[in-house]
Amino acid sequence: MSEHISSEQTENDADEGGTDRTAESTEGGPSADAGERDTTGGHKSDPESPTVHDVTATGKVYEATASGSAILEATEVEHSYGDVDVLTGVSLDLYEGAVTALIGPNGSGKTTFIRALAGLQPPTDGKIRYTGPDSPRQIGYLPQRPEFRSGQTVEQALTFYASLVGLSREQALESLDSVGLRDAKDRDVDALSGGMKRLVGIAQARIGAPPVVILDEPGSGLDPEMSLHVFRSLRELAADGTAVLLSSHDLALVEETADTVVMLDDGALVHRGPPDDVIQTAGADSLLDVFRESRQAAAGTVRVQGVSDDG
Repeated sequence: MSEHISSEQTENDADEGGTDRTAESTEGGPSADAGERDTTGGHKSDPESPTVHDVTATGKVYEATASGSAILEATEVEHSYGDVDVLTGVSLDLYEGAVTALIGPNGSGKTTFIRALAGLQPPTDGKIRYTGPDSPRQIGYLPQRPEFRSGQTVEQALTFYASLVGLSREQALESLDSVGLRDAKDRDVDALSGGMKRLVGIAQARIGAPPVVILDEPGSGLDPEMSLHVFRSLRELAADGTAVLLSSHDLALVEETADTVVMLDDGALVHRGPPDDVIQTAGADSLLDVFRESRQAAAGTVRVQGVSDDG
């Protein structure tokens, strides 16, 4: 059994055939089944869904920017809150050794998709499959608002998470080194600023060297220099073979850091590819211009849906 932990403390079971998280997963947590399951019977088509601009500058269909293999596969993922469709047929593969950046207007479905990928909520329809190596921890996850047990020091908080996957105190402290916070190990987590708490959350997501690390707005609340440090550390993490997925509104850092940019707009995937190629395909000068041309951003609207922090 492989444990899947985050600051929300969820678990995954793993088998040699990979782990499926589908629309049939129970509310108590993600399910794990050998092989694949077809969950397309309830698939809802949307004739007005935008075309996915899924090409490189050469006009060839985009497959991967990294030399590694796909390690987490999402196929036709959909999610609804009651009658509100939040995600409509989103497919994405995460690759070893690559940074994938998820961008889009507030309310476009990014956090809902991230939570589905991290195993925190099963999709209404579609399939998410982990195909990576056997590991004590398959996926490390940073939520938008990381929370820790009140009254603990930073060291105690991270040692607790390390213990869940059989790791030592020193291994927990090594994750603090990755974000430059070992000197803060004796600080009370309740006394941390929002930015420092986010850095501790990033350290938590990296405990145990999970093959996939998913971060929802890792630079939020950080000053520009620290944001740059975090993004560069994620670039280094990918260079070591990890599949990294992050969401961010810092489009300049995304352009500099990401191998692949994926854009959601109104719950649908509308752009996917290397940053320069996404910009060129959109006829834009920057990712900011691509963002400005999105349907929601152009309309000046925010979609109201079931996840209040969906950004």
